[in-house]
Amino acid sequence: MLLLLLTGVLAVPIAAAAEPPVYQEPRFGWPLAPEPAVTRPFEAPSSEYGPGHRGVDLGAATGQQVLAAGPGVVVFAGLVAGREVLSIDHDGGLRSTYEPVSPGVATGDQVSGGQVVATVLAGHPECAVEACLHWGVRRGDEYLNPLTLIQTDSVLRLKPWDG
Repeated sequence: MLLLLLTGVLAVPIAAAAEPPVYQEPRFGWPLAPEPAVTRPFEAPSSEYGPGHRGVDLGAATGQQVLAAGPGVVVFAGLVAGREVLSIDHDGGLRSTYEPVSPGVATGDQVSGGQVVATVLAGHPECAVEACLHWGVRRGDEYLNPLTLIQTDSVLRLKPWDG
């Protein structure tokens, strides 16, 4: 911060540069409607290549619509190790992935939050119900728990005050 001193006037601070905006985590919606049951939770890996569950499994029905968790751009829609996967890049360096799915969008498509982007396919390993959607989120190489990014409806109730 620079100080400007004028004759007979107090020092007045002058900002050297504007502060960058504070980053706020984007908030996602559920990728399935209605709100699904979590059949297997997120388990952070202990190391880059360590064991863990890098996402959550959500109970679904085969053919159920998959919704984009938030607005973004489709960066991948195709096969990975014999399973169809969809990946969407979001603001803040986040990437969401959905599998196994039959994509209804193509690489390069812009999507909005809540838009139908795929349908659930059967065949997710270790799924305890008819079908499961594996939903993952990462920032760079760091896997995040998608459930912590879901926007919840908060209701603020004030009690009457007879002050």
